[in-house]
Amino acid sequence: MKKKKIILLVDDDIDYLFQLKIKIEQFGFETITAENQKEAESIIETTRPDLAILDLMMEREDSGFVLSYKIKRKYPDVPVIISTAVSAETGMTFDLNSDADREWIHADIMLDKGIRSDQLLLQINRLLNTE
Repeated sequence: MKKKKIILLVDDDIDYLFQLKIKIEQFGFETITAENQKEAESIIETTRPDLAILDLMMEREDSGFVLSYKIKRKYPDVPVIISTAVSAETGMTFDLNSDADREWIHADIMLDKGIRSDQLLLQINRLLNTE
């Protein structure tokens, strides 16, 4: 039997984190969850996830960016999705369309929260090359 891929989920919204965990496990992946940047940092010290889905704003406004940077520094080949409601909440938008943005946003994809399940699964499979 093939070993399930492990996805690290980090979000300070406990309800959202729980819903995401259920959704990702229904897709057939194993999950590890953390409720903040600090907790996630201790997880990645000892565990290499196959992919990470991070909230952007947690204990600090840039927690997702900082965490993504740390994951990429330790595990350069682990894909990172930053999931955020920041555009809806603040009107600010982030994208990865330019080299300059990709240089400081160490993520593979930026997604708005509330993404449809099929879209999320599509992005995960694309990043993990499991289509």
